[in-house]
Amino acid sequence: MAAYMSMGEAHRRITEYLNRFSDTVSSQDGKSLSRLLSISSSSSSSLQFLADALNTFQDANRIIRQSEKCSQYADILVPVFRALQSYRLRNLVDSYMAFEKAANAFIQEFRNWESAWALEALCVIAYEIRILAERADKELASIGKTPEKLKGAGSFLMKVFGVLAGKGPKRVGALYVTCQLFKIYFKLGTVHLCRSVIRSIETARIFEFEEFPVRDKVTYMYYTGRLEVYNENFPAADHKLSYALTYCSPLKEANIRMILKYLIPVKLSIGILPRNLLLDKYNLTEYNNVVLALKRGDLRLLRHALEEHEDRFLRSGVYLVLEKLELQVYQRLIKKIYIIQKQKDPNKAHQIKLEVIVKALKWFEMDMDVDEVECIVSILIYKNLMKGYFAHKSKVVVLSKQDPFPKLNGKPVTS
Repeated sequence: MAAYMSMGEAHRRITEYLNRFSDTVSSQDGKSLSRLLSISSSSSSSLQFLADALNTFQDANRIIRQSEKCSQYADILVPVFRALQSYRLRNLVDSYMAFEKAANAFIQEFRNWESAWALEALCVIAYEIRILAERADKELASIGKTPEKLKGAGSFLMKVFGVLAGKGPKRVGALYVTCQLFKIYFKLGTVHLCRSVIRSIETARIFEFEEFPVRDKVTYMYYTGRLEVYNENFPAADHKLSYALTYCSPLKEANIRMILKYLIPVKLSIGILPRNLLLDKYNLTEYNNVVLALKRGDLRLLRHALEEHEDRFLRSGVYLVLEKLELQVYQRLIKKIYIIQKQKDPNKAHQIKLEVIVKALKWFEMDMDVDEVECIVSILIYKNLMKGYFAHKSKVVVLSKQDPFPKLNGKPVTS
């Protein structure tokens, strides 16, 4: 609850904010300006006090318009004040709508400033518009209305992207805005809208990817890597997510965990198994039994692991990727049989009776008949997970004597 504040104290705090705003613009201090626009920042006690002052002194607009320094920025400041007041009172829809109005006015000023000094402030506005929209939508949903503000925030950020997508120093902010758009599209389930922005970033000659800040490049590669996972383009997903992991700050353990949630299934799909130490360190133990199933060739364990963590894998969008690991599990089981036979009788190791594979599967509590096993082995040969052919009369698979189990070498199993 806000503490009591006198009218005189409220007037002083409002005037102090306006002076600081004017000074930051005059001195082109982008960092300080960005702090003055961080509506949702819970750590900004000065903005909380300002909000209390605005709710005490109801005629702040008059102070703005009478100020020689600030009257020219009234189209920004009046709605910013309204957004602050509403946010403090937890009227989140009103806060979002007021802030969007201020943000549009800020863009107009930003266009007129020749240098990129206010870029950090514009990035804060891009962040705030997304956060305020998310919170406004929760408020709308709670009273039975259609959440629509996040969609509106996406439209606004496309406008911001257009402002930055030109020649000159301002363009380095385009990737940050792109990442905010990705977060909106992923939350709304409209990831197809990412394509046009990706095309602009990756094909437009005005952008040089390496000139963007590392933080933004990591976030961009994380989201585009996730898109490649959904598209089952695993080599591209591996490249993008590995880039994000390599350049992510080691201090950002939560971010590393988010990257690994998608990179691990991608690595598994191309035959690369993570160490248990990595899974334990980043609390990704849901993958422990998936990895163990691949090592053992244990189909039952894989299916049990997928069933146990089904909700988590489905929410992440990696369930279908993990489900396709079954073929690799079959391959490893047959390879184990091959190794055992080679130890007993090297001359006949390459001849594996289908009945032996059936018995091995039963040992793992998987009941299949010879015909089913023959079908699976055919698929393994077709997808180049095994080299060999069938001797149909004797129900035997004859493996190649040279490299009977080709390594994936970073290539996914073909669909």
